[in-house]
Amino acid sequence: MKIDIISFMRIAGVIAAVLVGGINVASSQVLTGNPSEPTLYNYCQQYQTLYTKIREQSVTPDSARLEFSRIMKGLQERFRSSETIPSDSLQRDSLRRTGTYFSFPIRGYSTSAIGGSRGEGYRGNGFDLFDYTVRGSHPAQDIFIVDRNQDTNDDRTKKPVDILAMTSGLVLAIETDWHPGSDYRGGNWIWVYDPILNGLFYYAHNNQVDVSPGQWVHAGQKLAEMGRSGFNAYKSRSPTHLHLMYLQIQPNGLPQPLNTYQWLLTAKLAK
Repeated sequence: MKIDIISFMRIAGVIAAVLVGGINVASSQVLTGNPSEPTLYNYCQQYQTLYTKIREQSVTPDSARLEFSRIMKGLQERFRSSETIPSDSLQRDSLRRTGTYFSFPIRGYSTSAIGGSRGEGYRGNGFDLFDYTVRGSHPAQDIFIVDRNQDTNDDRTKKPVDILAMTSGLVLAIETDWHPGSDYRGGNWIWVYDPILNGLFYYAHNNQVDVSPGQWVHAGQKLAEMGRSGFNAYKSRSPTHLHLMYLQIQPNGLPQPLNTYQWLLTAKLAK
């Protein structure tokens, strides 16, 4: 069956907006609402709370896995109730291969900005989202800008660089409270859930975050401005970059990192 990707994404966006209920929260750190209401925003609240607990190590890895799985299964079920969201893996693979599904996540840059040669910066082995003490893996692609003086502005334009959504999805959680000296590894980050891929995109080290939990974003839409936030990203030895990670949600509701390199090679560029 041939899929009209443009029509499909328009319909999916409308349905997602209805499901979210038009919620657009002003504060990234204080999420309010009635947790008994079965809305998508409640899942955003739950995810934000869980991820904070993982970072603070106030929840055991096993308990975090159970809670994460419950949240992800609930999200998938909410979107699956819409017939426009593909539940078949062949349909999703077809969308990924169209060359029109993904947007390159940095405005004004192309695949030449991806770190390393042929994306070898990706190291997925040993990754554990639920144990904050685990180190050594790098299940992500780092995409760099020209910023020799490390002021977070593009040396060519002298302006901030926009971080764009790679696909359409629901903003699950954000962090905007990072400051120099903080041990937050990701700095100011954004998590976006793509219900079509049933996966999570993670955009880290931002300076300014321009979206809120519960907001539906479209592929190519501005999410943030690139920064140097994060325990290691702030250090002078680290060139200014976006840390882009994708986690594929498995049938058991748990995440499996997946290399986005091939997706980035086919992504639409934004000037």
